[in-house]
Amino acid sequence: MALGLLWVGLVLLGALQTQAQDSTPNLIPAPPLLRVPLQPDFQDELFQGKWYVVGLAGNAFNKEKDSQFKMYATTYELNEDNSYNVTSTLLRNQLCDHWIRTFLPSFQPGQFNLGNIERYPGIQSYTVRVVATDYNQVATVFFKKVYKNREFFKITLYGRTKELPPVKAIFIIFAKFLGLTDEHIIFPIPNGNHQLGRGERHMGTVQAGCCLTREGGRGGMKAPAVVTGAPGATSGSGRPCHTQGPGSHVFSLTLAQTCPHEYCTCGTSFLSLLAWPPPPPPSPVCPGPTPPLP
Repeated sequence: MALGLLWVGLVLLGALQTQAQDSTPNLIPAPPLLRVPLQPDFQDELFQGKWYVVGLAGNAFNKEKDSQFKMYATTYELNEDNSYNVTSTLLRNQLCDHWIRTFLPSFQPGQFNLGNIERYPGIQSYTVRVVATDYNQVATVFFKKVYKNREFFKITLYGRTKELPPVKAIFIIFAKFLGLTDEHIIFPIPNGNHQLGRGERHMGTVQAGCCLTREGGRGGMKAPAVVTGAPGATSGSGRPCHTQGPGSHVFSLTLAQTCPHEYCTCGTSFLSLLAWPPPPPPSPVCPGPTPPLP
């Protein structure tokens, strides 16, 4: 009798575990690293120090469930071997919780792997990639991990201060470029201020010049290609992309996009992350369609 009850219990436990796994929502696929920009000429000494987590986006975040997520700080301390001791300080139940790990430099400057990965059960790989930074005000960092054969990724918007209103709008554009939606993007609430950091609130008024494009023969709209006056930007047909007005050279995100030949887009677009206070937004001037060859 006892063995029978034990067998029934094990069967029920297995069924519950299977149901729980099946009920797990499907994750948006993580982008390949080649699709994620990397900060050119990364300066590890300048990047170290304290950063506030101003924005988060990832395939495991939920805007509704994480609406009360509190802002926290992460400090990067450079070691002699060019690795970082990374300490995140989170406030939980009115107590400070410190999370410490090591990021080891990879084969590319600005890309890192998690050190002592065997100490983290279930984690098979963990990659960190600095997308862009000006070192003094703002940084965007991409994280990708494989946990129990599932790929998770997130993008973190760092700030040296707790508020970066004009940059948040462009952070949203970049998150969507990597396949995320509004439901996967959150802005943590600064401690002591329950108005900032909630979804679309206080996002600033940054305006990026865009050219909406149609997919040839389908009639649907493609994602806008953001055009700024960064040197060397060209359209898909090799024509230069122009902007009018002052631009910011704080840092840029290089996004590789493919566009139809008959519509105005930039094959290589630059999202200029503006300094605060930002200069007046540029007005895009898109070149006309390429005339047909004789």
